[in-house]
Amino acid sequence: MNNKTGSEDNQTRIFGIRAVIEAINAGKQVDKLFIQKGLSGELYSELKSLIKHYDVNHSYVPIEKINRFTRKNHQGVYAFISPVTFYSIEELLPQLYERGETPLLLVLDRITDVRNFGAIARTAECVGVHAIITPLQNTAPVNEDAIKTSAGALYNIPICKERNLKASLKYLQESGVKLISCTEKTDDLVYDADYTVPCAILMGSEEDGISNEFIKMSDSKAKLPMHGKIGSLNVSVATGAILYEATRQRLNKS
Repeated sequence: MNNKTGSEDNQTRIFGIRAVIEAINAGKQVDKLFIQKGLSGELYSELKSLIKHYDVNHSYVPIEKINRFTRKNHQGVYAFISPVTFYSIEELLPQLYERGETPLLLVLDRITDVRNFGAIARTAECVGVHAIITPLQNTAPVNEDAIKTSAGALYNIPICKERNLKASLKYLQESGVKLISCTEKTDDLVYDADYTVPCAILMGSEEDGISNEFIKMSDSKAKLPMHGKIGSLNVSVATGAILYEATRQRLNKS
């Protein structure tokens, strides 16, 4: 998943089987691809092979959904081309170690709000997070709104979209990266965790938080102290708070 595209595309939308085939062959990074259910034919078979080869994020949807995007001759295929490059964490992490850096990674579990995602990316880039890791599905698209909210940070921080997030987290642990879940399901505060070691901070959706299976996998859990009546923070604000605690610790150690 490392096909590259220039930042000038700003989430180009394309439709038609041949057009999508040519975009993939040209190295464009497809953020999301919608395919009409029941589609068939020789040209579609060629597209299907490319989807499998390049591990393209795709969904099969009713034709009505594609018709909402365009009424032109879409042939049952509609794609969003991302303006940024996606990376694989298995390729990126060894490079960090080779450069002698202590990885600071951010994992976003099912955060689907584009503006939250952009705001988080902005803070992450400011504090020096090495990469943001998200699932391939059920995550905010990297589109023009996300880039605008990030103030362009999404052009400068690697985004890793992983098909199997659980496997990716296991890989991180096996590679010496500590998983720290930011969750209310603990008595430990964010100030008690050690962020000076290679670590990945997990943040979850505002509706459900971090998936239970990922919390169980974590090496430690941490929560923000809450004294008000509301009892919760916007996820981008919470992410900023924990990232700056990690930054404080790392600055004090250096």
